[in-house]
Amino acid sequence: MQKRGAFAATLLSTLMLSGVAQAEYSAGDEIKVLQGFKAGGGSDALAQLTQPFLRESLGAEFINEYIPGAAGAIAWTRLAKQSPADGTVISITNTPMLATNYIMNDAINYSIDELTPIANVVTDPGIIVVPEDSPYQTVEDFFAAAEERPGEVTVGNSGVGGDDFFSTIMIEKATGLSFQKVPFQGDGPSATAALGGKIDASFNNLGNVYGHIQSGSLRPLAVFSRERLEVLPDVPTLVEKDIDVVAGSSRGYSAPAGIPEEARQELIAAFEGLKDNEEFQKVAQERAMNLDILTGDDYGQMMQDMEVQFEQIWADVKDEVNQ
Repeated sequence: MQKRGAFAATLLSTLMLSGVAQAEYSAGDEIKVLQGFKAGGGSDALAQLTQPFLRESLGAEFINEYIPGAAGAIAWTRLAKQSPADGTVISITNTPMLATNYIMNDAINYSIDELTPIANVVTDPGIIVVPEDSPYQTVEDFFAAAEERPGEVTVGNSGVGGDDFFSTIMIEKATGLSFQKVPFQGDGPSATAALGGKIDASFNNLGNVYGHIQSGSLRPLAVFSRERLEVLPDVPTLVEKDIDVVAGSSRGYSAPAGIPEEARQELIAAFEGLKDNEEFQKVAQERAMNLDILTGDDYGQMMQDMEVQFEQIWADVKDEVNQ
């Protein structure tokens, strides 16, 4: 009996040291994650980046459910209106799209006030990519074609109301150009359409297309960051081309309003832990995921600030867009 007890103690110690022994999430051993877009896009990339690490810290399995449509609004309506507020259901929330959906469409009746902000994780700069066999070698070539053929050059985006949709409008206003905007159900399908030559260009996000850029199947023409990116040092910004457009997509996690405080704090702590996790940071860098971790009330304030910002942008352009 003493030998058996000693063996059990040794086994428990080994499991704890190896990381197999995990914290127990108070809301249960499974967390459903609603994704408002098809698999393979920016939201899914965030899920694949974060969830292996969150699984270890929370001791819970993550079950992703893909609910594409209405630029994420179907999933976020379900999160706010139809999901249990017990910590077992969360969603990847994309800003500014989370707010622009209902800013632009009165029929969408959820709001950020009905959510519990958990954490923003990445802020992914916008980017213009074209197929490898595209005639456009530079962003100047691309804009020249748009000038020659107003409203004919096709540009994919992740859905009406998304950051790529608004980036296109902002570039049109800054340059006087006009594109044929082609909405898809997420960044992934937009990139796929560009890969297949179905559209002239995709206005996308770096983290979603970086692998294709590395392989040479997509060519980057310009990024929407303030300064050039370390991972793409030869790709110009729009700012340096005298086009003052800086834009991108921030992606994080939220729960329904009113989840138990214990579950909320456990979720926030798990994301706070990612800030100091060197392995997580290494993987994020390899995938060109620009980390921007804000948790709890700070993430909530970020959402509120974006809501105000895009209410103003939409007020300025809605009459033109709705023509």
